[in-house]
Amino acid sequence: MLKMQLSVKEAEDQAAKALEQLLHDIPILKLKTLKVDEKGLQDHGIDISALVDISGQQHLLICEVKHNGQPRYVRDAIYQLQSYAAHLQKPATPVLIAPYLSPESRELCSKNGVSFLDLEGNARLAFGTVFIDRLISDRPTAERREFKSLFMPKSAQILRVLLRNPKYVWRVVDLAEAADVSLGHVSNVRTALLDREWAVKVPEGFHLTAPDSLLDAWKLAYKSIPKDVFRFYTTLHGSAIEHSLRAMFTSMPARANVALASYSAAHWIAPYARTGTQYLYAEKSAMENIQSELQLSSSAKGENVIVTFPKDRGVFLDAYEPSPGIRCTSPLQTYLDLSVSGERGEEAAEHLRRMRLTWQA
Repeated sequence: MLKMQLSVKEAEDQAAKALEQLLHDIPILKLKTLKVDEKGLQDHGIDISALVDISGQQHLLICEVKHNGQPRYVRDAIYQLQSYAAHLQKPATPVLIAPYLSPESRELCSKNGVSFLDLEGNARLAFGTVFIDRLISDRPTAERREFKSLFMPKSAQILRVLLRNPKYVWRVVDLAEAADVSLGHVSNVRTALLDREWAVKVPEGFHLTAPDSLLDAWKLAYKSIPKDVFRFYTTLHGSAIEHSLRAMFTSMPARANVALASYSAAHWIAPYARTGTQYLYAEKSAMENIQSELQLSSSAKGENVIVTFPKDRGVFLDAYEPSPGIRCTSPLQTYLDLSVSGERGEEAAEHLRRMRLTWQA
């Protein structure tokens, strides 16, 4: 794999070896020459060139090597390759080579008629009678780690703020204050969003450009948050439980971290799936009040109230009142929780998204 500490020459040598191996696997093809960063190539900005023969027909491959295969860098590489090809004034097949190319980056190459190869084994090569399309499903470990880190609690605090109004232009210092995180953390998240082309820089700062793609990725990475779960039973139901919930929220300080969650929140935000169970997120200090107002007892009779103490307090940051006296997790948090609660929850999540999580282009 290409690593950032490798010199340009070392990186190009690794890329050349990967290309040579891929071409070697094509029986009808003969590799005539393969040049890496030789004099004359750099005049045109070409990192690697390969001349191949197929049944007497010669084809020239011109390659750009990138250390980073995220869409932002891929788009630049595509422009470079297209410029190289035009400068050569003879038929040539542009090829991008990188350590790893995400599905978005590979699609970007395909749409622009650029072949590609990464050192994880993904490849799409098309010229003459040759067509190779090889995809490896797993992301490399480093990519998985970086992808997951974008949605860890501190980073998620930033994303919550951004998704409230994707078109709002943020300066790093203002966003750090709004999300209550460090400047460095905002800078890291900003870079990750820009690299994936989910955000764009403008003179005043930056803003999201692909909130739906960001939300798709968050859903893919989301797991049920670490928590302590307590299960209870109440005889209250229908209008009686609703009255008691309002009384419970009214009796608590405005800053208390208590909110309806999952299906219970969805009932107030975008009703879809009915359930006889109430779901709440809460801090431990509120437990006595919750038990008293909802008349909770042991779940031996069958649980119908589930109270969760989340270890990520971020779930409370954008809690709100969809109806006077009722406090719920945000549509965003409710969507994420529903999406991991089973098939029925997945349907409810998509309904909520259609109703409450849409952004104008």
